[in-house]
Amino acid sequence: MTGGTPAVEVRGLAFAYPDGRQALYGVDLVVQPGERVALLGPNGAGKTTLVLHLNGILGPVSGGTGTGTVRIAGLELTREHLAGVRQRVGLVFQDPDDQLFMPTVRDDVAFGPANAGRGGDELAGGVGEALEGVGRLEHADRPPPHLSFGQRRRVAVATVLAMRPDVLVLDEPSSNLDPASRRELADILTGLDVTVLMVTHDLPYALQLCPRSVLLDDGRVVADGPTRDLLADRRLMSAHRLELPYGFDPLSVPGAQA
Repeated sequence: MTGGTPAVEVRGLAFAYPDGRQALYGVDLVVQPGERVALLGPNGAGKTTLVLHLNGILGPVSGGTGTGTVRIAGLELTREHLAGVRQRVGLVFQDPDDQLFMPTVRDDVAFGPANAGRGGDELAGGVGEALEGVGRLEHADRPPPHLSFGQRRRVAVATVLAMRPDVLVLDEPSSNLDPASRRELADILTGLDVTVLMVTHDLPYALQLCPRSVLLDDGRVVADGPTRDLLADRRLMSAHRLELPYGFDPLSVPGAQA
């Protein structure tokens, strides 16, 4: 997918934590609208650090340090544009309980849009649409702690979709899900009309959902290409401490994204 304004454009992004540990070294990343891209790499590679820059949780705009530029749908991430960028980038955390804190599911999903100034029929319609999109509309009036972990993860996705972002960022979306919940979430994600950036150690899930993968290690992009090709490259995988499940052959998986 080429041409037009990228959904995500990162240039020369470098960042060190306050303890002096350098997490990113001049990362470049371009994601086109509608792409689904997996961010792969061993623990400590810089994957989560990178995505936390996309809406200004980390970096100079939040009072931190670092160099480089981030643009979301052409809008450069600066303090002046921070609110606008955060409306365009939705981040789903690994633990859904980090995003669910209101008395009911409906209240949680409405929280972001209401604080963005939406109300009345617009707010109610957006909440219903987001919950219907993740198959949880029937749970709108239930307290989140009464739902299963997989159900709470889908509600967490709905809290982000209710903001109508251009880019959906997911941190380890398949972790702690049973096989059925994992499949149901995949069905939801593949049906969304939104750019998806997915941080994951679940390599078969990356192959299932993302035609393209970017491999980070030690704060640098070391590979970028079709997911199937990256996972089939045994030398590359071994060099960066990535291992496929026993017996899994990415070249033999029917229907995988290509």
